[in-house]
Amino acid sequence: MTDPWIELRRFTQARIALGRTGHAVPTPALLDFQLAHAQARDAVHFPWDIDAFAGQVRELGEKVLMLDTPVSSRSEYLRRPDLGRVLTEASRTRLENLTASATDVALIVTNGLSSTAVERHGMALLQAIVEGFRARQISIAPVALVANGRVALADDIGGLLAARVAIIVVGERPGLSAADSLGLYLTHAPRPGNTDAERNCISNVRPPEGLGYAAAAAKLLYLTGEALRRGISGVSLKDGMMGLPGGET
Repeated sequence: MTDPWIELRRFTQARIALGRTGHAVPTPALLDFQLAHAQARDAVHFPWDIDAFAGQVRELGEKVLMLDTPVSSRSEYLRRPDLGRVLTEASRTRLENLTASATDVALIVTNGLSSTAVERHGMALLQAIVEGFRARQISIAPVALVANGRVALADDIGGLLAARVAIIVVGERPGLSAADSLGLYLTHAPRPGNTDAERNCISNVRPPEGLGYAAAAAKLLYLTGEALRRGISGVSLKDGMMGLPGGET
């Protein structure tokens, strides 16, 4: 008897129609699961070479701000999500003393829960975003790089940089079908205390299986432009963008 779920496998990366051997799944399916689990764990604990990443950002022609959270280790990062949402006092003081004019966008990059994602896709995505902002003449503050950050960290940084919009690129929580996914979160009028309802999210940036760099950057540019024009973000800002470049979805 043919399993009717088999036909659906071509539409999803989910583990369906694996078959069985006696009361268990076949050995290849079990090994594939164990590999995916190991890759997800590695993505969380893999160290992010933030200094090398900073060098690549400078090669794009952007200034870099190296900032810190109070997190002392990846283990603490997992146990204390609150520490990943704030800067150290030294980093806060550095931003407060920064002599910079108000800007349209504060752009932040952190490894989040997947260093693999930032190492694999971060620079290509960042390049597409920066080129798009330059073409639209949207001003960017020095790119902030912060290890062991959480999404809400953008509120603190964006507020201190007096940015109209804060955007954070973050490694997403690994799953058993995607250990290298990046997320983008946009918040208008960033300040400590912003809620998730005030953010727009673009998720699963991980070509070729997920969203492509050009498509993600185009969507972000659209949302940023609307946020700057209308002074809103999150649930108040609906996505009215029609289509994506190059036929990407």
